[in-house]
Amino acid sequence: MTHCTFAPGFRLSALDVVILFVGGVAAAAFTLIDGWIGLAIAFVVAHFFLFCNVLRMSRPMELGWAGVFAVLAVSSAAFGLLSWTIVFACSIVLTLFLATIEVRRPSYHGIGWRLLNPRLPEWWKTQTGSAAAR
Repeated sequence: MTHCTFAPGFRLSALDVVILFVGGVAAAAFTLIDGWIGLAIAFVVAHFFLFCNVLRMSRPMELGWAGVFAVLAVSSAAFGLLSWTIVFACSIVLTLFLATIEVRRPSYHGIGWRLLNPRLPEWWKTQTGSAAAR
């Protein structure tokens, strides 16, 4: 059994910083070619930061959001079926919906967990058998 450390709240690793930097450069570069594509890249990078570092969202919800955004973005960029405004609006609504679900889960461990999920240490202990959660 692997040993997991109880470390809820905001997190930021060196790899996260690299991803944010590369994503920011890519967004800026693509904005010079097509403003909507540059904005889409920045939007995805911002969501990576929100989901992975701030909310610490569960993987299935992250991947669900990414899949919906990819379908919407392709429908706009490749097929012209939707405007980018609709793509971003639908994605923001989905973000708010998923964030609301995430912060209400007994496993929520992102920013503000002490206020939003004060029973997290007890939940952690029952899931891991660890007394390290304090």
